[in-house]
Amino acid sequence: MIKFLIFAVIAYIFGSLPCGVWLGKGVKNIDIREYGSKNSGATNAYRILGPKYGIMVLILDALKGYIPLYIASLFDIGGIYIILLGLVAILGHTFSFFLQFKGGKGVATSLGVFLFLMPKVVGVLVLVFILVVGISKYISLGSVICAGLLPILAYFMPVRDDATRLPLVAISLIVGIFVIYKHKANIQRLMEGKENKFNLK
Repeated sequence: MIKFLIFAVIAYIFGSLPCGVWLGKGVKNIDIREYGSKNSGATNAYRILGPKYGIMVLILDALKGYIPLYIASLFDIGGIYIILLGLVAILGHTFSFFLQFKGGKGVATSLGVFLFLMPKVVGVLVLVFILVVGISKYISLGSVICAGLLPILAYFMPVRDDATRLPLVAISLIVGIFVIYKHKANIQRLMEGKENKFNLK
């Protein structure tokens, strides 16, 4: 239990790292939370800082979920505990200590967490995301649809041998609902036809 608690702190710290905010201040001396959607995540970084830095934030935010779990697995942490560490990392991203317990919507960090726990599921979700965004041009719609599919695919598709199936499905359901909830304003704008479309340029 002590080992788990130590890694829980590590996972939270990793998840809390506000990569988009720090990168915005470092390269353009701006706080991206004051522009665009006012979010600290990769999509807003892409719009405000440009494609290169937006993709960089996406990768860094995903690594915040992947790295703590990978390190914990080297110390024989598995089962429900490795799954809970993933949840802690996601909560760190959305309730960052560095941002007065505010943060992003958890999509990219969830991507990193589930890439470690169930890479085949993530592969399917990435394809779905690309298809939805490619057709609709709405990042938020792709995120919401993938969040809804996450627990379903977690139940039916292969996962890591050291990850317990039912707790993983339960966490996937919690994360999926949470991500959808964090997108409530986007969903409202989608329904009103006011959501910003994504342009790949």
